[in-house]
Amino acid sequence: MSVTKETKVLSPSFSEGKKKRHFLSAEKKYQIFLESQSGETPTGEILRREGLYSTDLARIRNHVKEGALERLSVRPGPRRKTVPMENYEALKGELQDKERALAEQAVELAILRKKTNGGSWER
Repeated sequence: MSVTKETKVLSPSFSEGKKKRHFLSAEKKYQIFLESQSGETPTGEILRREGLYSTDLARIRNHVKEGALERLSVRPGPRRKTVPMENYEALKGELQDKERALAEQAVELAILRKKTNGGSWER
């Protein structure tokens, strides 16, 4: 009487009981959105085929709406220019130095005014 053991080697994704995540490109998400909006194919069939949940489709729809609103809210005219952070920090430091020098000049001017005629400009 011999006993044989059968062992099955499961892949890591099945042994943990978790579905392997796959990331969809923006183009693929938009195609899924368009297909779900067309109404030609049932939504459940699209979700099964793509391996998505209804919450995933709701999130895609929300992203499409946000993107459309953001893009359509752009007003005509020149866009604001952005500067790199290094340039911003350099300009900020330069501004602080100039403000400090201006404050020093204001103090010197106040001292000079006190020395001459009590600060009156008329002589």
